[in-house]
Amino acid sequence: MEPNGPPSPVRAATPSGPSYQDHHVSRGPYQLYARDYPGAEPAIVLMHGFPDDLHLYDRLVPELAGRRVVSFDFLGWGASDKPGGYPYTATNQTGDLDAVIQHLQLDPVVLVAHDASGPPAINWALDHPRRVAGLVLLNTYYARMPGLRPPEAIRLFSTPILRSVARPVSRLFGDLLFRAMYRWQVGRFFRDPQVRQQFLPLLYRQFTATPSAHEAFFGLNRDLRSAVAAGTAALPRLRQFDRPVRIIFGAADPYLNAGVARRFHQLFPTSELFLPPDARHYVQLDEPRQVARLILTIPKG
Repeated sequence: MEPNGPPSPVRAATPSGPSYQDHHVSRGPYQLYARDYPGAEPAIVLMHGFPDDLHLYDRLVPELAGRRVVSFDFLGWGASDKPGGYPYTATNQTGDLDAVIQHLQLDPVVLVAHDASGPPAINWALDHPRRVAGLVLLNTYYARMPGLRPPEAIRLFSTPILRSVARPVSRLFGDLLFRAMYRWQVGRFFRDPQVRQQFLPLLYRQFTATPSAHEAFFGLNRDLRSAVAAGTAALPRLRQFDRPVRIIFGAADPYLNAGVARRFHQLFPTSELFLPPDARHYVQLDEPRQVARLILTIPKG
């Protein structure tokens, strides 16, 4: 039973993972899609970046069996609503996260952030430290840091001058050019060819839907510099955060790399650093068992 609504359907267990309950979480006039896997508290909340959705955690969720796990799609992505003309920003994604936590009455929570969900996860944690049982950072970003290198496609659509050319060209050639760029860029985030073959089309599916995730992708790219600037201004708050933090970065990621991970480790006084040597950007897909073990063994704060 949902805390504030009618029963949601319960999905039977599949070979790829345990059963879960569907939730449709109100976010103003829109709805976020969330999956709630039953288990022991505190709940583990899994957040995706862009251009991804909750399927990014399909290999990790089975390894977390026995714990309550919540995954969801941010507005504009996956199975959540994709409103046109909506301001897709890191700040609004913090509101998405808060809506899920409030709707499912999660308290305390272990927040797991990857890629662009770093800013909303960290900001929510800084604003609600007593409600955070742990913060886990997987190949993510928050502020300007030495060695931080945006992927080529993200640089193309987030840099104002380049963006002014790239987006019209992308529209001119339609889905063909965008698909080719996506396959080249996102394909580099995987270590294992079989995993890449399985997940690349699954993650791209939201861009062929109607409405598609294109507007959220372009909107978050426009917001990227502002989000990083805001995080840079907030860095002193990280040094005051006293909850358990685990930093788990695939060391073979050339973008959100080991140097960024080490900087996070310096900034969070209670943090522990783990660098799986062969994992790439999608560390939760490359090393799901190791990532799960590190999440499940977070010390109680």
